[in-house]
Amino acid sequence: MADAPKPQGPATGVSPHLTIPSRGGQAAIEFYQRAFGAKEERRMLAEDGERLMHAALIINGASVLLADEFPEYNGEQDIVPRGVTLHLQVDDADEWWNRAILAGGVPLYPLADQFWGDRYGQLKDPFGHTWSIGAPIRA
Repeated sequence: MADAPKPQGPATGVSPHLTIPSRGGQAAIEFYQRAFGAKEERRMLAEDGERLMHAALIINGASVLLADEFPEYNGEQDIVPRGVTLHLQVDDADEWWNRAILAGGVPLYPLADQFWGDRYGQLKDPFGHTWSIGAPIRA
């Protein structure tokens, strides 16, 4: 019996699904491409042709999904993300950090060598989501 084809996309595991406030979904895709080297897998716009209904990105080998907020469906407006930090474990923390800052990320916790052996920092993206970046300290 032949092996079944492997599913594509986020068929297993956990994939964050980010809600982007203030109709910023398409701008978020552009930011994540510049800041984190995101590869866009798909983009679906709502019937209004402006708001992002769904997007699938690959960032650092993992699936990240996003959409604009739709207050007409869930009653919420101007969502303020909090309580979650998206962590990127990377090969070169300084390179990833600098690229994210140049793209518009705002430092929350400066990138520095940490006691646990990583070079680590946190930043907020222009859409309110917190990201941490870490890599082993180079000897």
